Amino acid sequence: MVSVINTVDTSHEDMIHDAQMDYYGTRLATCSSDRSVKIFDVRNGGQILIADLRGHEGPVWQVAWAHPMYGNILASCSYDRKVIIWKEENGTWEKTHEHSGHDSSVNSVCWAPHDYGLILACGSSDGAISLLTYTGEGQWEVKKINNAHTIGCNAVSWAPAVVPGSLIDQPSGQKPSYIKKFASGGCDNLIKLWKEEEDGQWKEEQKLEAHSDWVRDVAWAPSIGLPTSTIASCSQDGRVFIWTCDDASGNMWSPKLLHKFNDVVWHVSWSITANILAVSGGDNKVTLWKESVDGQWVCISDVNKGQGSVSASVTEGQQNEQ
Repeated sequence: MVSVINTVDTSHEDMIHDAQMDYYGTRLATCSSDRSVKIFDVRNGGQILIADLRGHEGPVWQVAWAHPMYGNILASCSYDRKVIIWKEENGTWEKTHEHSGHDSSVNSVCWAPHDYGLILACGSSDGAISLLTYTGEGQWEVKKINNAHTIGCNAVSWAPAVVPGSLIDQPSGQKPSYIKKFASGGCDNLIKLWKEEEDGQWKEEQKLEAHSDWVRDVAWAPSIGLPTSTIASCSQDGRVFIWTCDDASGNMWSPKLLHKFNDVVWHVSWSITANILAVSGGDNKVTLWKESVDGQWVCISDVNKGQGSVSASVTEGQQNEQ
C-alpha cells in the first residue's frame, strides 16, 4: 500500500511545474507559471513558507537543489531565457547569480554530482546546453554545447559519479578515475549522452533512438557501482523507456518499454536506491513502478489527483495495455 503522507498548499496563483525536496527531505522548493519560486519547511508534516523568490519574468519550469556541502543553494530556470541561482545567507534567500546566455526558454536545470564541484547543466529551447561551473569568489565559468538538439532541449540529467562495476572490481585504496557524463532529451525525439573530454570540451558520445515524439524528460539512475547503467526516458508519445547498458565502454544501450500511456508523460524520477521509478503524466496521475524478478516493470501504485490513499495493485487496464 502506498499512501500520500503530506499535501502542501503552495498558494501559487498558476500551474506548478516542478517540486523538489532538498537533500535532507526537510525543505520543498516549488515553481510555477506565476513566475515565482517558493521554499517550504516541511518537517514533521508541516508546511511553513520560508521564501517567496521573485526574479523571473515568465513561467518557471524547473528547480534544482545543490548538495548541502556548498550551502543552501537552489537553481531555477524559466521561459524568460534566464537561469537564476539563489543562495541562503544568514536565513535570507537572495539571488547570487543570473545566467542569461540562452536565446530562448530554459527548460531544465540539473546539478552535477557534488564530487565534481558546483556545476549546473541547463537545457534550452534554443537547442543549446550550457554548463555553469563555480570558480570561486562569486564567479561562474560558462561552457556551451551549441546545437545539442535541433529545435530544442527539454531535459538534462547527470550520470552518477560512480564507475560502473567499481563495486566489484575497484582495487582498494585506489581513487577511481571519474569521467563526467550527462544525458539530455530533446525535440528531435532523441536522448543524447555527453562526455567531457580530457581537454575539458564536451563531446556527444551516444544517440539513443526509440521515441517517436519529443523527449520530455530523462533521468539517469543512481548507482552504487554495479556493472549496469540505467536511464529512464519519457515522451510526448506517451511512452516510458528504461535504457540499460552492461558493457564497460558504455556504448551498447538497449531500451525496454516500461509502459505506453494514453497521454504525454512529463517527468520520470528515480528513488534514491534506484529501484522505484515515479512517472507523472498529462492524465494528472503519478504512478510508481518497480522491476520484478523476471525483469518486467510493474505498477506498484496509482496516485490519483486529489486522492489521499492509493491502491497498490496493477490495474487491469494497465496490464492489458502493456
